[in-house]
Amino acid sequence: MRRSLWFGLVAMTYLLAVSAPLVAASDCVTCHEKVTPNIVKDFMSGKMGQSGLDCSVCHGKDHKSAEDAPRAQLPTEETCKPCHGTQHQQYMDGKHAAGWVAMSAMPKTGFQPHAYIQGLKGCGGCHKVGVRDATARADSRYGSPCDSCHTRHKFSREEALRPEACRTCHMGFDHPQWEMWSSSKHGVIYLTEGDTGRAPKCQTCHMDEGNHRVMTSWGFLALRLPEDDAEWMGYRATILKGLHVLDPDGNPTARLDVVKAGKVARLSKEEWQAERDKMLAICSRCHSGSYARAQLANADAMIKEADQLMAGAIEIVADLYSRGILKPEEGKAAYPDLLTFYDAMSPVEQTLYVMFLEHRMRAFQGAFHMNPDYVTWYGLAEMKRDLVEIREEAARMVAEAARH
Repeated sequence: MRRSLWFGLVAMTYLLAVSAPLVAASDCVTCHEKVTPNIVKDFMSGKMGQSGLDCSVCHGKDHKSAEDAPRAQLPTEETCKPCHGTQHQQYMDGKHAAGWVAMSAMPKTGFQPHAYIQGLKGCGGCHKVGVRDATARADSRYGSPCDSCHTRHKFSREEALRPEACRTCHMGFDHPQWEMWSSSKHGVIYLTEGDTGRAPKCQTCHMDEGNHRVMTSWGFLALRLPEDDAEWMGYRATILKGLHVLDPDGNPTARLDVVKAGKVARLSKEEWQAERDKMLAICSRCHSGSYARAQLANADAMIKEADQLMAGAIEIVADLYSRGILKPEEGKAAYPDLLTFYDAMSPVEQTLYVMFLEHRMRAFQGAFHMNPDYVTWYGLAEMKRDLVEIREEAARMVAEAARH
């Protein structure tokens, strides 16, 4: 009996020990248990809270009461650097760090509502994954790159390793990678079996061994320079003119520097090939090397097919500018500007922007995410319909102009 009682006391002592907080509650925790209890719950359930990390490490020591709450510092990627140096270095070398570049690069962003951009309710809500300078952060102090994936205040590695963590940003109109992957055979196996390792998830291919660089061979715009295929290079030159990265005569503009800064295109053979070799190595863990090369080469070829349609549509609209039927905005070349997006000034240019940002994206992204339906019905077929509509609308505009 005494032996049983002794074992019972030992067991109870152990249970109390493992369930008790690992550290004494700080003044921050004591106060915020009343004010924001779920924040405290999240923090104390995560590794940082359990390790005894004090709130002041990330938020500073200036905030002491409800009256001086705005004095609490909000973390940036630099806040995480001292403890997570390797991940910070990888992130700074990758495309996510350049996410905010697009916010200043888009020609119409400055005219968007503050709540939409700096209030992080529109494009800014995802692009805050990028580094923001002091001016941008002054406009909106909330949101930081690291908690885009490791949501606060738990900052869970396990959460960030799940493909669902990518879903908020990588879905929808111009980059529906979640929809493509989750309805591909890869995604179906994952959703059926769970994370057994049998099927790749986002992190398998894009964050190999936890690398926070997150780069691909083609980049967001699926553009690379130089291009050995002369026919394809012709299509690409037209698209680069449509992006105003090249002027109508084919000369580089200031936007080329933005493309470089944003890392949305690959500007050397070596850069492109290095990323392709990494992806081939990842694919070859499950597939034969020949199969992986064939699948990726076929996806490359889909970009060329899409580019042919896209270039044809751009040239039709460019002809309307050359005829004087469409007028350029002040300070702009007489050429369609794909980067005005939904602020395009005419119906024919609205169709052109949708063709570029929605349908071309789906045609080539669907190919790399192994989703034939996105390639076909949401991508290539829609691009062909766009081209017909653009051609018909342009003919109508030319005829109308001739009557006047």
